[in-house]
Amino acid sequence: MSELVYGPQVRIEPWTDADLPLLRRNNAPEMTEHLGGPETEEQLLARHRKYLRIPSRGTGRMFSVVELPGGDTVGAIGFWELEWHGETVYETGWGILPEFQGRGLAVASARAVVVAARAQNRHRYLHAFPSVHHPASNAICRRAGFTLMGKTEFEYPKGNPIESNDWRLDLSEGR
Repeated sequence: MSELVYGPQVRIEPWTDADLPLLRRNNAPEMTEHLGGPETEEQLLARHRKYLRIPSRGTGRMFSVVELPGGDTVGAIGFWELEWHGETVYETGWGILPEFQGRGLAVASARAVVVAARAQNRHRYLHAFPSVHHPASNAICRRAGFTLMGKTEFEYPKGNPIESNDWRLDLSEGR
């Protein structure tokens, strides 16, 4: 019997040097409104190098998001290690380009990144910390199967405090 698919389909592809233009597009004011605003070119290049190094360190992965069947690159998503309340967990974050938003692609991407993080078999929990003022990102967490743990203070980027929701998904479930 073939697998039933509900909603849009995406493929997440490992981050490469060719993804720098995608990172620049995700740095637009409308994409960073809840994240402290756009970064400088120097900060973007540093972030890009960091994304490229993550897999070799074994601390997570960054991906470009490709919509299927057409093959359009629609955004980015990833997971990385974070010390949270005395425990090493994974954190996730994403950005779907404006022209592709509202079609369920972020939820499909979040579900795909859960599978990728679960396959690492390193940490029990995957967290997301969207601003409490960002209803779309909070809805993505809920629809992707995360549990709301409550509000928290979070810094993103470093030095920019934001009031966030702490969403958590237990990666040990479904193994």
